[in-house]
Amino acid sequence: MKTVPPQQKVIFIASGIFFTLFLIIPLCVMMTNSFSGQQGFTLIYFMDILGHKAIYEALWNSVWISLTSALLATLLAFVLAYTVHFTNISDTSRRIIRTLTVFPMLLPTITYGFAIIYSFGREGLITRLFFGHQLFNIYGFNGLLIGYILYILPVSFLLLDTAMYYIDKSYLIVCRVMGDSPFRAFKTSVLRPLYGALASSVIQCFFLCFTDFGIPASVGGRTNVIASLLYNQMIGSVPDFHRGAVIAFVMLIPSAISIAFLISMKKYNIRYNKINESEIMKGPVRDRICAGISSVILLCVLSIFAVIFFVPFVNEWPYKIEFSLLHLQSVFSDSGLLRVFKNSVLTSLFTAIIGTLIAYSCALCTARKIVFGEKLIEPVAQITNTIPGMVLGIAYLLTFRGTPLQNTIAIIVCCNEIHFFSTPYTMVKNSLNKMNASWETTATLLGDTWFKTVRRIITPNALPCLLEVFCYFFINGMVTVSAVIFIAGARTMVATSKIKELQYYGKFNDIFVLSVLILLTNMIAKGVFIVIARKYTMRRGI
Repeated sequence: MKTVPPQQKVIFIASGIFFTLFLIIPLCVMMTNSFSGQQGFTLIYFMDILGHKAIYEALWNSVWISLTSALLATLLAFVLAYTVHFTNISDTSRRIIRTLTVFPMLLPTITYGFAIIYSFGREGLITRLFFGHQLFNIYGFNGLLIGYILYILPVSFLLLDTAMYYIDKSYLIVCRVMGDSPFRAFKTSVLRPLYGALASSVIQCFFLCFTDFGIPASVGGRTNVIASLLYNQMIGSVPDFHRGAVIAFVMLIPSAISIAFLISMKKYNIRYNKINESEIMKGPVRDRICAGISSVILLCVLSIFAVIFFVPFVNEWPYKIEFSLLHLQSVFSDSGLLRVFKNSVLTSLFTAIIGTLIAYSCALCTARKIVFGEKLIEPVAQITNTIPGMVLGIAYLLTFRGTPLQNTIAIIVCCNEIHFFSTPYTMVKNSLNKMNASWETTATLLGDTWFKTVRRIITPNALPCLLEVFCYFFINGMVTVSAVIFIAGARTMVATSKIKELQYYGKFNDIFVLSVLILLTNMIAKGVFIVIARKYTMRRGI
């Protein structure tokens, strides 16, 4: 029987306490609020909410728009990933596609809507430059569809880019040698191995759209979706916590179903015993077509965000189009706006530091030779992956109101840790699983303790992955809005929640300046961590 190191037991106990306090208890409190009334247990709030047409209309709108966006984004991401992996474009072009495709992830989703308004509105930048008149109504379905596609395109691309990397490209050559038509070879050698990844992309993207609040908050218009309905119920003129908890509960159901489908899709993934390195067959026409379509996709994406860098430096859009730094100076002279930006950076730093420590500690319990606590940590990772940020924010609002944690940076950090736990934990666990499983045994024979082995051997080899996880937590901490909108106070407001407030006053120049600051901060952070990871990897020869 394996002896569990005492340090691992401490990690397990600490993790159990943390997840109980900031995941299990808040969810239980939220559930209790949805079923409790003045006389105790009641279903009156469920009957009231489910008896209104608005909830079904919002659900239908959410499902329909989310599914349409997911399918279109997956199609566009497939073209981009195919261009990277199955054409003979240059390595520089591949790097450009990968870099530009994930660019929107560095901005909060609430900014996407304002970029759409200032691009396609009656006096929008794209409208004025190319069309002269507004092409379509930017509020409602059209605006949501464009915003969602911008939001999930990077996610879909990353999924398909990773999946295509592991496809054995020599099968394409075999198919052509056997006399298959180009379409049949494409279907057999490219599409079929990607069935699982494509389905996962659609489901994951659907889940992200269904639970997003930022885009509906800016371009939703009169088209109600479930996220905006929940926000209005909780932060409206007469907040109703009980009915808000019911809507949050209803919001969990499609989210859980989508994640269940996501897990079931894993069986369709194809694994090769060996992946042969092979050159892509020459096809200049194919290369030009794919490169052209990819260029158009990326140009469309970037052109929408171009307004963010243009409008803040114009005196008064669209009436006085002359260069000016007044809006930038106004933001930097406003102590309130600078404070919320500093709060964002501080919150993101704490989220990254503590989150990386939690993800690494939990992965050490489940990924190395001595496994302890897997039955707790693995279900937690699955649960946190199914909970929308808005639901988590509601649960925290109901649980911690009236406590010393209310309206503090600490509660925002804890919320972020739970919200983003699943992906970093999986990243670290996969990294630890790839390491030599006998390191602990060898170290034990040499007289080293488990903790010393972790500190001297495992951690240095895991450092590149830990830096990537740190960056993931930091960037997501900077751009998240759905959860923090409910738990940030006046003095602990972060940039994304401040953007929502500025919307009410029509201060779009301040919104864009804050968005640019968030973008630049994330770009600098990502660049710094990439450089550090590369230098460390080169020095150690990993």
